[in-house]
Amino acid sequence: MNKLNTIQKIYFIGIGGIGMSALARFFHARGVQVSGYDKTATPLTKELEQTGIAIHYEENINLIPTDADVVVYTPAIPAAHAELVYYREHGFEVVKRSDVLQWITEASYNICVGGTHGKTTVTTMIGHLLRHSGYGCNAFLGGISANYHTNFWSSERNVVVVEADEYDRSFLKLVPDVAVVTAIDPDHLDIYGTPEAVEDAFIQFSGKVKPGGCLITKKGIHRENEFSATHHFSYSYNDIRSDIYVSSLTVQQGSYHFTVRSTQWILENVVLHMGGLHNVENAVAAIAVAKYLGIEDEKIKAAIADFKGVRRRFEYAVKNNNHVLIDDYAHHPEELKALISGVRSIYGEQQLTLVFQPHLFSRTQDLADGFARSLDMADEIILLPIYPARELPMPGVSSAMLAERMENKKVALLEKQEMVDRIRNTKPGLVVMAGAGDIDALVGLVKQGLES
Repeated sequence: MNKLNTIQKIYFIGIGGIGMSALARFFHARGVQVSGYDKTATPLTKELEQTGIAIHYEENINLIPTDADVVVYTPAIPAAHAELVYYREHGFEVVKRSDVLQWITEASYNICVGGTHGKTTVTTMIGHLLRHSGYGCNAFLGGISANYHTNFWSSERNVVVVEADEYDRSFLKLVPDVAVVTAIDPDHLDIYGTPEAVEDAFIQFSGKVKPGGCLITKKGIHRENEFSATHHFSYSYNDIRSDIYVSSLTVQQGSYHFTVRSTQWILENVVLHMGGLHNVENAVAAIAVAKYLGIEDEKIKAAIADFKGVRRRFEYAVKNNNHVLIDDYAHHPEELKALISGVRSIYGEQQLTLVFQPHLFSRTQDLADGFARSLDMADEIILLPIYPARELPMPGVSSAMLAERMENKKVALLEKQEMVDRIRNTKPGLVVMAGAGDIDALVGLVKQGLES
């Protein structure tokens, strides 16, 4: 019997996480009684509550269900969390989010997208392509689709599109029919220890592709000759050595017009309205999957032209003749580099003010030199304090450490309100806000400052 059919009541510890909330929506849609805990209320948890899911925000065993069939927790939850400890000590079935994804994907055709950056956008693009074209899929996304305002949707077609998260090695529990690897740059070194261990895990992930399946990898990733599958294609934005790449790219009124070329096919007159050259490359990966699945060219082009993006991925908060404000999730040096390059591809050498909130003390320490190089690409930089997430402070690790390593000295270390006041007073024309912490909560205030 399928494990999913035995679950009538399920409880999520950390239900407000982007991946956890998608699973909560999945079970709720199946008629399962869903409830959960999270530390703070967010727009995402409020949306879940509006659908009828009960959520509390106090770590309290008196508030938890004692008849749950399964308890799901995210690795971001501390091992000493009172509710998690209670369930473990009282013999409940306690599993990670990745275990549930494994149950879901055991009996489906799976398109799994992994990578240290780019995976959320590619996953959302693929899910959108399959939905818009009528092909159909169940989608579990690591971000909120701007087209559908959700991170999950279902379909009668037994096809799953899922973001394959490398954190805590979760993606190694998936068994893809089609796998995409967008990048294997060093990240989560608190989990893996070394860049080589990160690379090893992605190679292991690629080895999970079912016999006869398809692997699509970014051209030029480290150790690319160690990735293999029955059908293996490389893709790139502009590397003509790739199996699939872009040509004839132009920028027209802020949108990209281009041709995608393969050794086996050509797709002309593709239009993408989402900013950033890295998103053109992400579109190539999504198009490669659609072509492999046999979706018609005109349906692919129509879906790409209709793609509105992902919240906090090159998302315009303000876009007028006087000001542009872009909100982005970038929290890795390579993501920052791609973000700034993407902005430059549209706005040229216009003065660019970057507001960056580093995410995690460990990541800031491990990748400090890379962060400094990427931050130097902006004209003016405002650094907010490090967002700690699950971590405690580390001696000597701070945003000031990044500023000291930068060559560009037009850098200011500001608290959140100081940053908002600075922008309100100076009103720069082009502002980019980046980070994976709570910087997105400040976007509205900055928007008001620019438009006042």
